[in-house]
Amino acid sequence: MSDPRVKAVFDDMKVAMDKAIDHAANEFTKIRAGKSHPSMLDSVKVEYYGEMVPLSQVGNITTPDARSITVQPWEKSVLQAIEKGIVIANLGFTPSNDGSIIRITLPMLTEDRRKEIVKKVKAEAESAKVAVRNIRKDVNETIKRLQKDGLPEDEAKAAETQVQKNTDVYIKKIEDLTATKEAEVMHV
Repeated sequence: MSDPRVKAVFDDMKVAMDKAIDHAANEFTKIRAGKSHPSMLDSVKVEYYGEMVPLSQVGNITTPDARSITVQPWEKSVLQAIEKGIVIANLGFTPSNDGSIIRITLPMLTEDRRKEIVKKVKAEAESAKVAVRNIRKDVNETIKRLQKDGLPEDEAKAAETQVQKNTDVYIKKIEDLTATKEAEVMHV
């Protein structure tokens, strides 16, 4: 692929597909696998002086052990708002407020709950695969436009073949991430 336009298209494709993989990996970290992690509360919003702000901006989130999370607010007046934000986020656990800190004890995952989580992982993986396939479609359309603008047919065919190879590599990366997350969720 000697045409610089094709090279630019491939560079853009790689960046976009890397973003799709990174997004999937980020979403997987939010899916609970039996171990506590501060990122489990990333989606929690708290009302703070009339504004909805991320929980991480009003307190310190720690995981003292594998099955608990603590939230130490920077201002005691925010305790109720933090507790309410966690409940509203509907994450599957109930916070307890002892007057100075919020404690969350994660319940043990049942086999059924683990299977539900695996379904969620697979759905997230499928979204990532769809994103990669959409990128492939867009790149192939761009190659066809370049061909109309004078790109030789053999170079266009070679580029389309390379696009498919790259797509297969990224789909495999998503499948590997998915298998790792599934194993983590199903491990008792």
